[in-house]
Amino acid sequence: MEITCNQRGTPVEDTGGTKRVLIVFAHPDRASFNGELLDVATHELESQGHTIEISDLYLQDFNPVATKCDISGNLNDKRICNQTDGGKHCYDEGEISPDIRSEMTKLEEADLVIFQFPMFWSSAPAILKGWFDRVLQDGFAFNFEKQQILDKGLMAGKTALLSVTTGGSRSMLSDTGVSGDVNVLLWPIQYGILRICGFNVLSPQLSHGLPFIGESTRSDYLSKWRGRLQHIWTEVPLSFPACSDYDPTTLTLTNDFIDKTKQSECSPSIGHHMNKPLPPPKCSYTSETSAKVKST
Repeated sequence: MEITCNQRGTPVEDTGGTKRVLIVFAHPDRASFNGELLDVATHELESQGHTIEISDLYLQDFNPVATKCDISGNLNDKRICNQTDGGKHCYDEGEISPDIRSEMTKLEEADLVIFQFPMFWSSAPAILKGWFDRVLQDGFAFNFEKQQILDKGLMAGKTALLSVTTGGSRSMLSDTGVSGDVNVLLWPIQYGILRICGFNVLSPQLSHGLPFIGESTRSDYLSKWRGRLQHIWTEVPLSFPACSDYDPTTLTLTNDFIDKTKQSECSPSIGHHMNKPLPPPKCSYTSETSAKVKST
C-alpha cells in the first residue's frame, strides 16, 4: 500500500517572462555525458527564452580550498573567510576575494540553479563541495544569528536542482542496494546546504549506471531530461520542515510540530525520521519516471 505524506513544498512560481538560470558544472570533461546533459539544459532553457550562465568549475580552475587568501584587503587577522568566526564579517565588509564575489554575483542574479555533477564517493566532487564552502557564506546565503534559514534563508525565492550521474545502477543506489538509498545520500546537500540557505529544492535528476548502459539508454536519459526541463517552472519542490517548525532557542523541532506529525505514517523528511518510515521514494527522476507538475 502506498504511503502518502503531507507536502509542505510550494510549487515553483512561474510569473512568465525571461528567467536567469545558473548551471554549476563540476566535471573535468565537457565531452562527457555530464557535458551532454549540460548542453541539453542549456539549449532547452535558452529555447524557452531564458538567460543561461555557466560556472564550469574545472575550466575556471576554481579553487575549492578555503584559505586566508579568500579575504582581500588589509585585515590584521586574516581568518579563513568561510568559517563561522570570520566569514560573516568578511562578507559584511566586502572583503571577499574576486573569484568568490564573481560566483556570488551569478547566484544573486539566478532564479534557478542547476548543479550538474558525477557522484564521487556517495557525494559531490571536491571542487563542488569547495564551491559550497566558499560561496554560500554566512551573511550572504544564510544567517543563523538572525534565524534566516530554511524558508527564511537568504536564498529564499530561488530554486535549486541536482542533476547527478552515477557509476552504480539504480538498484545499487536503492534502499536495499550496496550503496544505500540515493535520496539519503543526497540529503546533506539538498537539505543541509541548499534548503538551509533557503532554496526551494526540486527532486534530483538521476542518470544511473553510465559505464554499463548503451547509447539507447543514454539517449533516453537525455530525452527525459529535456522533457522535464520543459515543465521545470511548475514542479513541486521537496518537502521539508519550515523555520517556524523549530524552537528558536534550541533549533529543534517544536512539540507542536511533533504532535502534528504523530498521525502521519511516515517521517516529515529523510533527516527527521523520528523512528518512522522515510517518505516514499517519489523524489527522484530517472528515465523510468516523469516529473510531477502543478496542473495548469
